[in-house]
Amino acid sequence: MPPPGLHAPPSRLIFRLIPYRTFPMRSFLFVPGDSPKKMAKALDSGADALIIDLEDSVAIGQKDEARVTTRDFVREARGAAERPRLFVRVNALDSGLTDADLDVVMAAAPDGVVLPKSSGGADISHLAAKIAVREAEFDLPDGATVIMPVATETGASIFGLGSYAGASRRLIALSWGAEDLSADIGAQANRDAAGQFTGPFRLARALLLFGASAAGVAAIDTVFTGLRDLERLDRECADALRDGFSGKLAIHPAQIPVIHERFTPSAAAIAEARAIVDAFAANDALGVINIDGQMIDRPHLLRARRTLARAGQA
Repeated sequence: MPPPGLHAPPSRLIFRLIPYRTFPMRSFLFVPGDSPKKMAKALDSGADALIIDLEDSVAIGQKDEARVTTRDFVREARGAAERPRLFVRVNALDSGLTDADLDVVMAAAPDGVVLPKSSGGADISHLAAKIAVREAEFDLPDGATVIMPVATETGASIFGLGSYAGASRRLIALSWGAEDLSADIGAQANRDAAGQFTGPFRLARALLLFGASAAGVAAIDTVFTGLRDLERLDRECADALRDGFSGKLAIHPAQIPVIHERFTPSAAAIAEARAIVDAFAANDALGVINIDGQMIDRPHLLRARRTLARAGQA
């Protein structure tokens, strides 16, 4: 059997040539779901999206209160003229808490739901069904709520990274995490003395990229936990952009300008990408075009469209 996406139907190929056009976002800022003060600060951070967290940052005894706090914040923030996208990270499907999370927060119509500890496409289909029920109950548009999983937080999840293609039309990105994964596999650390990810985590990162590509969705890089080391954050963003990630998770407002600087294409890059797209539009029967003495083919067109999609984020 060929891998998912290898012999995709024409409509899917067209979608993959215009990637991430609906939700092209550079930064996702985590905010504790039980802290109105931090939520208000995050709203002014400039992040493209906020992830209001009901999972790791909320103690088990505070879940009920955090759900209400999150619902009220999302409901009020949605009325702002200019605002970030509003995601809610619910508790994992095997926690027994997901339904209670959705019962409360879906009343506020968040833009999306982040699923932690996702093990594969079946989890996305399961969550999508739960969301569809709440959209109907709260009279929300069908399909309006999108999904982004954190797809590498357990050892088992690594083997499911090829299963996200076709799981749900709600799926808009795959993100990855190293902290929970290190705990799950028993690693003493996930970075070496130089601050670079060790072998198992580099593998998870690479497979996440391939899984996102197979599913035709954006790949979002994991958090950088060094709050004061913005220089190293910048290098990590540069590496992520080079390898194919379109954005990065963040844990502090101070990280947002660094992420945006790296993931926003320069004026020169935009002009070059526009020239390539326009040239193929004017010569759509050609597979290869000469631009200023350079041979430009269809892979260049795909990269150009990705650049223009990222430019739309700024």
